[in-house]
Amino acid sequence: PARFAIIGTGWRSEFFLRVAAAAPERLQAVGVLARSDASAARVAGWDVPIHRSLDDLLAARPDFVIASVTWPAMPGVITELVERGVRVLAETPPAPDADGLRKLWHDVGASRLVQVAEQYMLMPGHAARLEVVRSGALGTVGGVQVSSTHLYHATSMIRTFLDAGMAEATVSARTFTAPLVDPLTPAGWSDDLSPKERTTTIATLDFGDGRMGLYDFVDNQWWNPILSRRIVIRGSHGELTDDTVRRFEGAEVLTSPITYRRTGVDLNLEGNDVVSAAFEGRIVYRNPWVGTRLSEDDIAVASLLELTGRWARGDGAEPYPLADACQDHLLGLAIGESARTGADVRVAREVWS
Repeated sequence: PARFAIIGTGWRSEFFLRVAAAAPERLQAVGVLARSDASAARVAGWDVPIHRSLDDLLAARPDFVIASVTWPAMPGVITELVERGVRVLAETPPAPDADGLRKLWHDVGASRLVQVAEQYMLMPGHAARLEVVRSGALGTVGGVQVSSTHLYHATSMIRTFLDAGMAEATVSARTFTAPLVDPLTPAGWSDDLSPKERTTTIATLDFGDGRMGLYDFVDNQWWNPILSRRIVIRGSHGELTDDTVRRFEGAEVLTSPITYRRTGVDLNLEGNDVVSAAFEGRIVYRNPWVGTRLSEDDIAVASLLELTGRWARGDGAEPYPLADACQDHLLGLAIGESARTGADVRVAREVWS
């Protein structure tokens, strides 16, 4: 199994512990660093060794260490681990601001010891869509519209579907505020159904050469059950909208869905799982965690941990390197800056490019 340790006991740490508990033969949490009794109590129920010092944590011999701490603390934790020669999986983002990203890259970029926990493109739906895009079914992709998640997560999706790499970009963003019913937050369901003021941020990201991203996010869109998640990928020969592809082939316009095999529906007694996704008679995604009953986001997190374990042991490629995380967060910061100032923001090539 991929052996990992965690520094930090916050909400995100439990994501990693949960998937390890679901697949102990493939993922093993060998320890958690908790510096106080209160933080130790938060993870006490997961039956994982709790350590009070980094030396004790590293003595458990993890393949890699997950840094799951606050934004301000993250660069220091990453740097300390790299100085010890430890392979790191840092939570998103790896530093709070642009200057912090540049300093972090200066301090640890050349080590090639840092990956970042960006899991969105490993979710079943996005992974299936990416396979359709890479098959050439849409031709050359020039536009990606994401209304799903926020900032660096969304920019990672946009850059990946556009295959934009480290291209420079011009970012233009605006915000709009309107009342919205918002009954569910991370704190749980609320009985207060009165509309609250919520902000929508719209941004365009112009990568040049006809490549454009459209970012559309509403406050609490992740949780609000009346808000949908939407994605449009537009190419020279077709368009993918959510799970429907319309494309031109020969002299015909074809409309084809991405279909999912899900067990546990109606009289199927195999348990609740996303098994696979298919497009025009071809499998474009297989769930590598069938039998665990994990949610789609947890499938992505589990896949990220396993890929990071392979990389840490020298058996696989980098799943999401620090350079990509810096670029995506810089684009997210540009969205925020443009929204505040009302002016375009130019994202030029950076040291990690």
